[in-house]
Amino acid sequence: MDSVTHFEIPCKDQPRMQKFYEDVFGWKITKLPDMDYHWVTTTESDPDTWMPKSPGAINGGMRRKEAPADGPVIVLSVKSLDESLRTVTESGGSITFPKKEVGKHGFYAQVSDIEGNVLGLWQSKPCD
Repeated sequence: MDSVTHFEIPCKDQPRMQKFYEDVFGWKITKLPDMDYHWVTTTESDPDTWMPKSPGAINGGMRRKEAPADGPVIVLSVKSLDESLRTVTESGGSITFPKKEVGKHGFYAQVSDIEGNVLGLWQSKPCD
């Protein structure tokens, strides 16, 4: 069974949103090098895999808001991103953001379900 592993919060004013989430929830938010993306730490994580140490806990990200209706995205961890993308399209969904390699960490894509809800899909790379 694929599990929720991550969330993404879109924003227009990243510094303002960062201050809000740090002040309200105590989250640590860090800009990732060479990306227009900020890592949101909500719980202690393994420094190599970025995965939370506490079972059931998730971390997330903050990205640029692309459209007024652009909302938060739940990200699911999958064994094979290619297979999951194929299954989504065969089941009537669509790919809204194609597969992209994310450094040494893994692969990411976004899909829409049959009612237009956007989900992120993540496949981790094996740790060296």
